[in-house]
Amino acid sequence: MSTPDLSVQSLFNVKGKIALVTGGGTGIGKTIASALVQNGAKVYIAARKESQLKEAVAELNAKGPGSADYIVANLSSKAGTDALISALEAREPAKRLHILVNNSGVSWGASFENFPEDKGWDHVMAVNVKSLFYLTSGLSTWLAKDASALDPGRVVNISSTASVTPHSEGLVSADGNGTWSYNVSKAAVNHLTSILAVKLGPQKITVNAICPGIFPTKMTAFGFKNAGDKKILSQQPMGRVGRPSDLAGLALFLTSPASAHVTGAHILLDGGATLSSQGIAPQVKL
Repeated sequence: MSTPDLSVQSLFNVKGKIALVTGGGTGIGKTIASALVQNGAKVYIAARKESQLKEAVAELNAKGPGSADYIVANLSSKAGTDALISALEAREPAKRLHILVNNSGVSWGASFENFPEDKGWDHVMAVNVKSLFYLTSGLSTWLAKDASALDPGRVVNISSTASVTPHSEGLVSADGNGTWSYNVSKAAVNHLTSILAVKLGPQKITVNAICPGIFPTKMTAFGFKNAGDKKILSQQPMGRVGRPSDLAGLALFLTSPASAHVTGAHILLDGGATLSSQGIAPQVKL
């Protein structure tokens, strides 16, 4: 039996893959898109704001060696996910896709007593959960087209450590406010990830979830401004928050042959902060 190629270049190879990253114009989505483009993938990013998408695509293409393009999309309804799939088909008439990153997400903060139904619950659940289901369902045949047991189609859902903690009021919320629906929506993402992993496994498609902790993004900007770096860092066992390289490394693992036998996983990416909040690991003294 010959020795298998266990080089990094082989294990983490995404060159030539076609990917769709929702919410790819900023933050976590843009970081994952950048990791894929810098390693030779052809990446479509989708979001609502065309100006941000144009800027991101220019930046991604300047890095190369892969390529990036964008599609303006509003994923707050099934009609919106269907429109994104139609727009993607116009670019990829062969209906071939290797990687789907469901990253689009929204949050809403308000008091427990006056949490709005439409923006607080309906919109958050629609974008964070419903769109993920309809986009994955609508693109499942695309993902299965080139899939094999050794190099499956990939779905990566971006969840959050908020999915596994019962605390909806914290440093990233204003005093007296909570992200009640956001935490619930991300817990739903985790369970939907498990359901989709079981459903799509026979089609040689893996489905995994990344649960990021605190990363400097637009969604956490209020927390950094309100609580300050020192207070936030004091709750991080590693003494720091997440960096782009942390996201890139895990995303490349989950979209490459290195993780061909991994599906249904919910991976905490928080430097141990969730365990620390449960009293399992010591917190850092600054």
